[in-house]
Amino acid sequence: MTMKYTEDHEWLNVDGDTAIVGITHHAQDALGDVVFVDLPEVGKAYAQKDVAGVVESVKAAADVYMPVSGTVTEVNEALRADPALANSDPLGAGWFFKVKLSDAGQLASLMDETAYTAFEKNA
Repeated sequence: MTMKYTEDHEWLNVDGDTAIVGITHHAQDALGDVVFVDLPEVGKAYAQKDVAGVVESVKAAADVYMPVSGTVTEVNEALRADPALANSDPLGAGWFFKVKLSDAGQLASLMDETAYTAFEKNA
């Protein structure tokens, strides 16, 4: 599996032609206590950078962008039931959705962990 990151503070854990998507520690720190998530529709195809969902906290709401083009294959119902998972375990149990990639070449435009760490320091 390969971890990739976006400038909008989403992460992807890529395994073959499928990726699990969530928000980073930086994103959940900036939002504060997450109280609601609007997850994408399973079976719907999205283009890279489309709004795929919304995460709301006690102090703000933020769009969750599709990091790569593809079709949503699963959403995290546990996150819908307990949005605080986005805070307590953003890189694990707090994942948002799974996507089947339609253009794996788009992964090249995303950051690896080293590049994201440097980017995050200036965010």
